[in-house]
Amino acid sequence: MPLDFTAIDFETANSSPASACSVGLVRVRDSKVVATDSWLIRPPAGHDDFQEWNIKIHGIYPQDVATAATWPEQFDFLCDFAGDDVLVAHNAGFDLKVLRTASEVTDLDCPPYRSLCSLQVARKTYDLESYRLPKAAAAAGFAEFSHHDALADARACAQIVIDAAHRAGADDVEALAKTLGLRVTDPPVVVERERAA
Repeated sequence: MPLDFTAIDFETANSSPASACSVGLVRVRDSKVVATDSWLIRPPAGHDDFQEWNIKIHGIYPQDVATAATWPEQFDFLCDFAGDDVLVAHNAGFDLKVLRTASEVTDLDCPPYRSLCSLQVARKTYDLESYRLPKAAAAAGFAEFSHHDALADARACAQIVIDAAHRAGADDVEALAKTLGLRVTDPPVVVERERAA
């Protein structure tokens, strides 16, 4: 099987994992980037306050997303882009939690995405003082990018996995994970919520 996956990165308006305000997506086929996309998101109501700390990190302000698509309006497009791919992210637990929580608070069923964490991949592949995305991406040959721009971050994640697979001689995501002593993470088991009659 070829090295196929989708790298994803979210920026959030505040500390709530439901507060996605930007997403970047990078599709990789046979170790090559074949498609990219990114857009702003108007966070779900109740999760849409922009905290100063977050704004300082990513530079996205409330007025920037005032006319952006809401989570439900953009959700199908995001899912269509990702398809059935394994999702790759730097600290994948965070990005997958954003995906699931924003879907949950808007009553959408999130597909059962599997994931691989490029942070864990970097730790197993490189000998670095820091495994923050800029340092790990530089080790993978992807330096000087706009950190905390969702698309740039997703592209950096993709490069880490592509480079690590090349170094490990791994043909696909599963083989890379196995070679590095990691695993492709399955989605959590979701218990059906009882709805009030």
